[in-house]
Amino acid sequence: VQLQASGGGLAQTGDSLRLSCAASGRTFSSYTIGWFRQAPGKEREFLATASRSGDTYYADSVKGRFTISRDNVKKTTYLQMDSLKPEDTATYYCAAIYTSHVATIQVSSKYEYWGQGTLVTVSS
Repeated sequence: VQLQASGGGLAQTGDSLRLSCAASGRTFSSYTIGWFRQAPGKEREFLATASRSGDTYYADSVKGRFTISRDNVKKTTYLQMDSLKPEDTATYYCAAIYTSHVATIQVSSKYEYWGQGTLVTVSS
């Protein structure tokens, strides 16, 4: 599976952005897709996942503000980000993992495929 993230850019506090993660490969629908972010000088942070069946899981830090969804026909996963804050500034990555086990999907090192990242900058 090859992944390409897009949709990042400059936003102001309170704005919304929608990130997209386009996949290639015939087995996209078999994978759980996750979103992570990494701010300068910080570790990569788990945000959300959408399993192959469409089940979703969120980190507490973004629950209620971010929404993940996927379209298996278009082979695309989305991350809708609302009520953006300056602390959301980071490079956002999508990744694929062949499991939906809750403990495993939160660990970035367990993911098999990664997109190149898209930068989101939120100004106050």
